[in-house]
Amino acid sequence: MVLWISRPLPAGMALPSPAPALLIEDRHGIALRSTRAADGSRFQWLPLAEMDPDLLVAFVALEDHRYFRHHGVDVRAVARAFRDNVHAGRVVSGASTISMQTARLLRPAPRSWVGKLHQALWALRLERHLSKQQILEQYLNRIPLGQGTIGVAAAAALYFDGSARDLSLGQAALLAGLAHAPSADNPLVSQQRTRERRAAAMRRLQALGHATAADVAAVRDEPLLAPPRSAPFFAPHFTTGLLLLAGGPHGPVDDAIWRTSLDLELQHTLEAEVRHTVHLLRARSARHAAAVVLDNPTGDVLAWVGSPDFWEDAAGQVDMVTSARQPGSALKPFLYALALDRGETAASILPDIGRTYETPTGPYRPRNYDRLFHGPVRLREALGSSFNVPAVELASRLRPPSALGVLHRAGFASLRADPEHYGLGIALGNGDVTLLELANGYRGLANGGAWSPVRRRIDVPPDDTARRIVSAQSAVLVLDMLADPTARVPGFGLRTPFEFPFPVAVKTGTSRHFTDNWAVAVTGRFTIAVWVGNFGGQPMQGVSGVSGAGPLLQRAVLATVRRYPPGRLPDPSSIGAIQADICPLSGRRPGAYCPRVAEWFVPGSVPADTCRWHRADRIVLPAEYTEWTDRYHTDPAWDAARVAHVTATADAPARFRIVAPMDGDRYTVPPGVDPRFATLALRVIGTGAGSTTRWYVDGVRLSAPRWRLQEGVHVVRAEAPVGHADEVRIVVGRP
Repeated sequence: MVLWISRPLPAGMALPSPAPALLIEDRHGIALRSTRAADGSRFQWLPLAEMDPDLLVAFVALEDHRYFRHHGVDVRAVARAFRDNVHAGRVVSGASTISMQTARLLRPAPRSWVGKLHQALWALRLERHLSKQQILEQYLNRIPLGQGTIGVAAAAALYFDGSARDLSLGQAALLAGLAHAPSADNPLVSQQRTRERRAAAMRRLQALGHATAADVAAVRDEPLLAPPRSAPFFAPHFTTGLLLLAGGPHGPVDDAIWRTSLDLELQHTLEAEVRHTVHLLRARSARHAAAVVLDNPTGDVLAWVGSPDFWEDAAGQVDMVTSARQPGSALKPFLYALALDRGETAASILPDIGRTYETPTGPYRPRNYDRLFHGPVRLREALGSSFNVPAVELASRLRPPSALGVLHRAGFASLRADPEHYGLGIALGNGDVTLLELANGYRGLANGGAWSPVRRRIDVPPDDTARRIVSAQSAVLVLDMLADPTARVPGFGLRTPFEFPFPVAVKTGTSRHFTDNWAVAVTGRFTIAVWVGNFGGQPMQGVSGVSGAGPLLQRAVLATVRRYPPGRLPDPSSIGAIQADICPLSGRRPGAYCPRVAEWFVPGSVPADTCRWHRADRIVLPAEYTEWTDRYHTDPAWDAARVAHVTATADAPARFRIVAPMDGDRYTVPPGVDPRFATLALRVIGTGAGSTTRWYVDGVRLSAPRWRLQEGVHVVRAEAPVGHADEVRIVVGRP
């Protein structure tokens, strides 16, 4: 043994390790984050002579205060540890000296008595050939200090945005306190535990005469973290998640640069929008928000905002892009797409009436968000208005195993329980999912019903894994329904945050008790999902998906389209769908007394029978809808609420008229807004209304029902193919 200890150390064992720097870039080559080794660790080597003296004092005081008085093994500490371990009946103290810890860092050994012996022997050998200063330099440059940092230099750069050459006594104590449990006690995991560790370290320094009571008191108010200033540290949640995957199949071994899919300029814009959102909603008890943007063709993550402030003391490091919560109605489109594959059509009539379902957990009586029932509703309208009762009826027809199956195919891996656990409530989002899963599921619909993984790096081969969620026909038709502003009117009214100058499919979701708001937008090019709520699950005060997440989604879409053309959603005709007129009340071919509306159908699914609900002198509904018959005849508000898809009376069809804008409306061109987005949506209701309506402003035909604002007095005119027309006069002035 003496001969082995006397032998020279292996060649290169105590040489300073290389410090490879990993640079994480955005898709355009802009630095996001640096100073990590290729295995994901932060590693910088700093000579002992250049380290702040307080750092040396703090580590020696906390880890081995007799370091300069023993020869590698502290016999007194070993005896005390043996006594404590015997008394406790388990290992409560290891008596490891700095030399022994350095030996373990240089020559890893199992954490056992055999491992301790291994450390002790190597510590004696290190002490035989290296000075105390050389061993201490090895130790301080190799000790893990949390968040992948290796050594005091890397830790000081991460936590304090500073150098280990110049630290305060409190910062030195904090780093020394991390050596015991770096993964659990670092300030990016638990600031409370870090604060307690630092306080204990300061008391130890005071007890050994290295700090005064005034020093201890001053450190209590010293911040634990400093926001990064010099080294790049952008998109923190995205880059942190990327580094956690470094050991996986896409984790490189020798790369010095990672080129990611992120667009930093878009990232900065969405971070500002998320902060703006929580500022506006703070009075309504909404303190957090998140957003993610995906490129549809490639799955590239273009932006990833996990929280309003990564440096927030309490919960800034919570990443709501990957944290699972209940999505409310946001899961409905996948069930509707499955229903289309099972034979339903966009014109199918679903019952929105009081109904009780017998389930294994007892009677279940679903209710709508507005606490009303709406009678017979077309499938298109039920989805666009996000009525709950028809969605539960669909889940009942499909059965929970099938409903859960389509969600699994759409990538919702967070739904781990069996179908009985969720029951019919799966239609209303009673299972926890992540924002990233939600965005990528909708991206699958945009890609013709085919799911594929997201991509975070563009410098590695893409993952070609793919699977079909639903048929391409069903995916396209569902997006067409979600992009239909008329279908949204009965549930959300004429004014929503989802008015865009290009086609966008939109869906919202609100969990029970207003704890979570979700909203998703799909264009031909990209998919955006946003969340608003509280990390702790506290309910918001009346904040719905439209009023909470909706405005954030609108701003996120407009911000994204400034950098990426929105493209066009697939037209139903592109998948072979055909249009046919139907009665909007019964969903059947229109009879002599029916209003008409055009609907899309997969070939072979156009209704063959004619509506018998409209008679010459009255409306006759099936027995289950009897209580709604009088309402269709006598309630004028009902006509407006349903956008005149039903008749006010049997012999007086709903009047063709413009409802947006209204006659006499005044508008201003908002300052600082891209002129492409300063536009006005045009809406018409009544007999003959539909996609074939022709729009004119000041006599000039428009190609789409949207007009770019221009100063002056203007006449807006709408014409129906059947001869009906209406016009209104509006004024557009200066702001």
